[in-house]
Amino acid sequence: MTSAATVRHPISISPDSSNSSDSANLSSSAGSPSSSNSSSSAKSSSGAFAALRFRAYRTYVAGQSLANIGAWMQSVAQDWLVLRLTDSATAVGITMALQFLPMLLFGVHGGLLADRCPRRRLLLATQSANALLTGALAALTIVGAIRAEHVYVFAFLCGLVFVVDAPTRQVFVAEVVPPQYLQSAISLNGAVFQATRLVGPAVAGLLIGTVGTGWAFAANALCYLGPTVGLLRLRASDLIPAAPPDREPRPLRTALRHVRERPQVFWTIFLVGVVGMFGLNFPIVLTAMASRTFSAGAGMYGLFNVVLAVGSVAGALLAGGRPAGRLRLIVILGGLFGLFQALDAVAPDLLGFLVLLICMGAANLAFQAMANASVQLRVDPQVRGRVMGLYLIAFMGGTPIGAPIIGGLTNHFGARAGMLACGLIPIVACIIIVLIRGGRLRASAVI
Repeated sequence: MTSAATVRHPISISPDSSNSSDSANLSSSAGSPSSSNSSSSAKSSSGAFAALRFRAYRTYVAGQSLANIGAWMQSVAQDWLVLRLTDSATAVGITMALQFLPMLLFGVHGGLLADRCPRRRLLLATQSANALLTGALAALTIVGAIRAEHVYVFAFLCGLVFVVDAPTRQVFVAEVVPPQYLQSAISLNGAVFQATRLVGPAVAGLLIGTVGTGWAFAANALCYLGPTVGLLRLRASDLIPAAPPDREPRPLRTALRHVRERPQVFWTIFLVGVVGMFGLNFPIVLTAMASRTFSAGAGMYGLFNVVLAVGSVAGALLAGGRPAGRLRLIVILGGLFGLFQALDAVAPDLLGFLVLLICMGAANLAFQAMANASVQLRVDPQVRGRVMGLYLIAFMGGTPIGAPIIGGLTNHFGARAGMLACGLIPIVACIIIVLIRGGRLRASAVI
């Protein structure tokens, strides 16, 4: 499909999850009545929880919920372990860089696999690989044989698995809900991920404090059973058939050309890249704000994360109740995220800081959900995996560049200056898009 409004292969699926007639009825005629009514279908299927009408999505998101809890546990336990082994914040940064490096180098190739291989099988393979890697790390930690070098290798190998897993998960959502429900599904995914942020770190802290870091890793390995069982429970009749893969001789160049020829997709990915590189350095600026600005400790930093997660859940649900965003709305949300963060940087007291933090989280997740859905709905299904690989490179690949810059600003000029930069840079990116695309944005056309 090329856009939310002009779907080449309209799909009609009964929301009745108990009926095997959930399977897709594909129409090959672009001029069919169902095609002409695609916009009205999008309106009737709006609603934050609309995707939950489908058994396939409910099964899928239930498994992912458990995996997300494990992912937050893993993040806390891994950072704590590296810090304990090395007593060096730099070593924690190296670990993070090794985990993101494969996506920067091979992200489009992972998207190519998502385009050309059965996605459910790919996801089953990545869940199994993650469980084995995490189980090995747990065993080394529990028996006391773990060294920092082992964690570095583990981080890099997990990054390689993520190269395949991330774009495949992004596009697999289009197989469990029809196109007009994609916005709702992506928003709910974001809401679930942020909601599990309230659980995972707390469980990790409890396990680390009582039975040790190794058992936190072991619990995460068990959490991969959730998505594995969920994927195995999906019936063939539950899934929307994926578009047949193309066999072009230069598949990566095709994806780049596809993005270049679609201005909305190009500028959305550009803005997502700027926000990912500079705007989302929360571990740097929020720890500094807690310790330096408000003279508090880990408890205050934990409170900041909880408040941010609450706002993020609200933003994701808000985005789920709207149709797929046009570029104008995406730019507005990106600008609001930057504005709230810039205002938060100069908030005079803790209460004002927390209120703006909620607004910042809401704007951020609404922006992410609408940007993600907009890109997926405006590219052809045959290249969607590769395009989402480019999307993830932009979103995550800039972290090793942006984080040291924001960290340096924070160290030299203070926490407020670092957070102010995190807000102002996305605003500048939005202004650039408005200046270049201004007339078309004001026209309110689908770009």
